[in-house]
Parts: sequence; C-alpha cells; structure tokens
Amino acid sequence: MTPTLVRHHRYADSSAPVDAGSRARDWAEIQERMLAPLYEAVYERLEVAGGTRMLSLGCGSGLALLIAASRGARVTGVDTDHERLALARARLCADEEADPGRTDPRARLFGSVAAASPEGEAPYNLLTAFQPIGCAAGDSDGLAPALAAAVPLAVRGATVVLAGWGPPERCATAPVLRVAARLTESARAERSGSGWRPTPRDELEEVAARAGLKPDGSGRVSCPFGYADVDSAVRGLLSTGLFDTAIRATDRTQVEKEVAEALHPHLRPDGTVWMPNVFRYLVCVA
Repeated sequence: MTPTLVRHHRYADSSAPVDAGSRARDWAEIQERMLAPLYEAVYERLEVAGGTRMLSLGCGSGLALLIAASRGARVTGVDTDHERLALARARLCADEEADPGRTDPRARLFGSVAAASPEGEAPYNLLTAFQPIGCAAGDSDGLAPALAAAVPLAVRGATVVLAGWGPPERCATAPVLRVAARLTESARAERSGSGWRPTPRDELEEVAARAGLKPDGSGRVSCPFGYADVDSAVRGLLSTGLFDTAIRATDRTQVEKEVAEALHPHLRPDGTVWMPNVFRYLVCVA
C-alpha cells in the first residue's frame, strides 16, 4: 500500500510531504517523552489537579494530556495532525470504540480549536502550547492566532503556558538541528524560513503580547534528549518536522546520513545518544 502523504505542522502547516503514520509513531514512541520534564515542571508549579480544565494546543500524541489526566485534570487536546491525534485517542480513550459509555469523561480530542468548545460545561482554566517555538524561523507564526481562538473558550483570568527552546549554548541538540539549515542554504530556504536559528530572548513574550496575554512568570527546565542508539535518535529528530525543508532540498537518505554524523559527538561508549537541553516556559494570564 502506498503511504499516505500529509503536510506536517505544529500550529501552522509545513509543505513537506511525509509518511504520516511512520512519523507519528516515531514521535509517540521515541521523541515525545523528551519533553516530559517540561510537562511535569509546569503541572507541579501550577498545581494541576482535579479542579483543572485544560485545553492543550498542538497536543500531539497525547503524553502531556495523559500526565495531566493522571493528576485528576479534565483534558481536551487539539491537533491538526490526524495521525498523532489518532494515537492520542488510543492512549486516552482506549475503550471508546468497544464501549462508548466507558470513555474517560476527562479526555476529549479534536482536530481544531473551533470544535473544542466546552459544550455547556465549565470553561477551561488552563491553556497550554507545549510544542516549543524558537527553533525554526517562523515557527511561532501560527501560535498567536491559535491562542486568540482558544482564549474565548477559557474563563477570564485563565492561565496560559507557552514553551520555547532555550539558548543554543544550553542546547546540545542545536548543532544537530543546524544540519537542516546547512542543507537548505539557498534562496528557497530563506523564503521557507526553515532551519535552526538563535532563539530571541523575548520571543515567548512577543507571542503573548500578540495574543493579548499578560506574562506572569517563567521558568527553565532541563530536557535531555536520550536515545537507545543513533538510528532511534535520527528517527526521533526527523519526527519533529524540523528537517522537512532539508529533505525537500536534498533527499531523506542524505538528511539521515548527515544527522547521524552530527550525532557522533553525543554518542556514548554503550551506543546510546545523550544530549542535554534546556527549554523555557512562560506563564501568562488571559
């Protein structure tokens, strides 16, 4: 069977065709867990619990939702990547097809913000956008509009959390991600705005301002990227979509080869790959 080709996206679409099923599985099985320390730190700081009604933008395959639900929160996830959303549904609503009455009432999943209305229930009091911005030029362009659409679904004064990459000097993965920029150094790459770039210090604040949010604190979290071997690392990193333009400009085989070479400094004697990183989050008031 010919693989389904889709356009990957985070808060806005990219134009790189990919094997949707394979990438979604790589994201869920390899890469998504790398951000678990970020989710846990935010939930601990905000005391996420039974009274929390959370709407997660770009929820991916649902790990952040699962962790919040385990703390008692009622969670709703939105993602336009249908393959990732299907995996999130399998995680959070495993009994839905067999017995709709057994579906966990704390979890709902949708393909758009417009569909995520509380439907007569209490409005959301926590909005999250955990997909980190500040890596590729233009990667925050779709976030402010998504927040603008989501804020009306929340209570006045709701908490909003945005996430971003930390400074390149604190992120061991930065040189690996620069492979994408190097492979797409052309006028076409400039137009597409792809590849690693230094993170402006105040980018999260700028997005918050465009969305009409008031910053109310921030934090940094260590999120090391650890993989069983180089192959897993390559698959995990490519599942992020950050190398899509490089794949279009060259081919997947070339990108995989150069990413693998860039990982050599982070290869440990036992064959595992380890890259310390720091991510930043911004807490805002809607």
